[in-house]
Amino acid sequence: MDLGLEGKRVLVTGGTKGIGLRCAEIFAAEGAAVSVCARDATGVTATVEALKKTGANAFGRAVDVSNAHALKAWVQDSAAALGGIDIAVANVSALAVADDEAAWQSGYETDMMHSVRLVNAAMPWLEKSNAASITLISSVSGREADFTGPAYGAFKAALVHYAQGLAMKLAPKGIRANTVSPGNTYFDGGIWPSIEKNNPKLFAEALSMNPMGRMAHPEEIARGVVFLSSPSSGFTSGTNLVIDGALTKGIQL
Repeated sequence: MDLGLEGKRVLVTGGTKGIGLRCAEIFAAEGAAVSVCARDATGVTATVEALKKTGANAFGRAVDVSNAHALKAWVQDSAAALGGIDIAVANVSALAVADDEAAWQSGYETDMMHSVRLVNAAMPWLEKSNAASITLISSVSGREADFTGPAYGAFKAALVHYAQGLAMKLAPKGIRANTVSPGNTYFDGGIWPSIEKNNPKLFAEALSMNPMGRMAHPEEIARGVVFLSSPSSGFTSGTNLVIDGALTKGIQL
């Protein structure tokens, strides 16, 4: 299927590993120009170089997305480097799963406000696009209470609410907004390999909750993100796409 991404300009935060990296790679493979950011400068450089080797127009910078000024500067410079912005994917999470005030503050600045600031900074270019799309990465922890901390789940739920509001507000401008809620996703450099090594009891408990007997691969989440963001999904807005292998039990009506 041609997703209609040839020549589109895409921003992906947290685009150097896991779901974000696979999103960037798939967007590029579909013919899009891609800009990524992450805190790890080495990872950003390696990702941009790898994308360019495939023939893609790629840009990137080391950014702490909780820093409002740095995030806005990356968005502006990405638009200059790519020639505009059509799609913004907010993928970074603080993974603040502790039950303390620090987790609430970290989740607010990183999960919530980075998404809001990304949207606001990209808006001047999205308004000029004929295929504008915003995709926020939420989590199944936003759908039901689980073993993660209360701040993590609360902000993931807030992202779904925020995207729904954006969808309604921006529809007359032709700008779509959606969320993707992944289930447990296992990848090198992610949280689950660390838990598997350092807290095998928790890992076994989490794994046992997955009806398919395994966790997701980043590719399986990323393909949903790319499709939902693409012109091929052009009449989909205000949707929360759950990709969890039947992990969650709540009915989404």
